[in-house]
Amino acid sequence: MRTVYVDNNATTRVAPEVFEATEPYLRDLYGNPSSMHFKGAEVQKAVDEAREKVAECIGASTDEIVFTSCGTESDNAAIFGTLESYPEKRHIISTRVEHPAVWTLCKHLEKKGYRVTLLSVDREGRLDLDELRRAFSDDTALVSIMYANNETGVIFPIEEIGQIVKSRGIPFHTDAVQAVGKIPLDMKKRIVSYLGRYYK
Repeated sequence: MRTVYVDNNATTRVAPEVFEATEPYLRDLYGNPSSMHFKGAEVQKAVDEAREKVAECIGASTDEIVFTSCGTESDNAAIFGTLESYPEKRHIISTRVEHPAVWTLCKHLEKKGYRVTLLSVDREGRLDLDELRRAFSDDTALVSIMYANNETGVIFPIEEIGQIVKSRGIPFHTDAVQAVGKIPLDMKKRIVSYLGRYYK
């Protein structure tokens, strides 16, 4: 029986050139990059080079790049970090079509006493930006809206959304897992406060 795999946006086979680039670190270069010995220094150099490449890819500086184990950890770090920075604010704006990494977290935060507004989408999967404008309150701590939908492929107008959120002086997080490497990004525009991305 022939198998056809159509879920490559979720997980895909490692490309041969990626396997070739990472194989030495799975076999020979296994030192802890935080260690002071030679084996650690070898790996730290590779981590620094990777950080430079990621920064170049998204138009950021190297000190803005934080590596995590997965997209969920990135989203959690950005959202929890923001909420801790604004403990007096208890309102979050997101969408009904977020990846479970964000959607599930929002549901969890509701149980902790946060008020969550989930914006709806139309039949084409598009957001109503007027609904976003109406959702703000003096209590809004964060807006978290994905860049490209992992199920439908719909791309949200992140720059326009970012301008709306920025005009309110509120941090803006976007889960860009499905966007980086496919859509040009420039963090120097400062539209997004936190860019969640798992670099595989």
